[in-house]
Amino acid sequence: MGVYAELWLRRQHTRPTLTMPPYTATYFAVKGRLGAIKIMLADKGQELKVVLVSMEEWQQGDLKATCVFGQMPKFEDGDLVLFQSNAILRHLGRNHGAYGKDSREASLIDMMNDGVEDLRSKYIKLIYQEYDTGKQAYLKDLPNSLCKFETFMAKTNSGFLVGKEVSFADYNLFDLLLNHLVLCPKSLDNFPKLNDLVKKMSARPKVRALLDSEAFKKIPINGNGKQ
Repeated sequence: MGVYAELWLRRQHTRPTLTMPPYTATYFAVKGRLGAIKIMLADKGQELKVVLVSMEEWQQGDLKATCVFGQMPKFEDGDLVLFQSNAILRHLGRNHGAYGKDSREASLIDMMNDGVEDLRSKYIKLIYQEYDTGKQAYLKDLPNSLCKFETFMAKTNSGFLVGKEVSFADYNLFDLLLNHLVLCPKSLDNFPKLNDLVKKMSARPKVRALLDSEAFKKIPINGNGKQ
């Protein structure tokens, strides 16, 4: 990364988070891939307007045809329209000081977030394709995925995935770990660093307020009722 990009990253890290005009997200009435985005924006004191789409509306195809990859969430930041949840998280990380203090940390955050995506993809496959027949096998193999994060966090020893400040990858992992604690309440029993991350993130006042809100609690995690 060049000198100017490095300086830009440093400015993103040091500047205070400003309240932006309300963001808008279009999605189904589930937490799904919008959960981490909601948690991050709440923690950063940002407003998010959610436009809910029913499955019937989605299957009509008009909205889907406007989505670059035929997927939601759709995210609007002024006249900027984004798709792909990880691209949205990165955009918000750059804009709200959650992308590391320098290019080295940013690269590590990218790496860890890709790891979160790998685990989320396995989780989604379980929920929507293999829940009834593959849940026990999934839970048996889950420690092989979680141990990678545990080992990495033991090296950083800051309570976060990378560096000393929360990043968009922490929000993403936190959201996914919450899902797994619903799937199996004992899933983190042998992973003290991940347990600590959940406790640390849950204790952040604005995150706690969101998690405790009736509006957030009543939204199902997934679209098929399985969790």
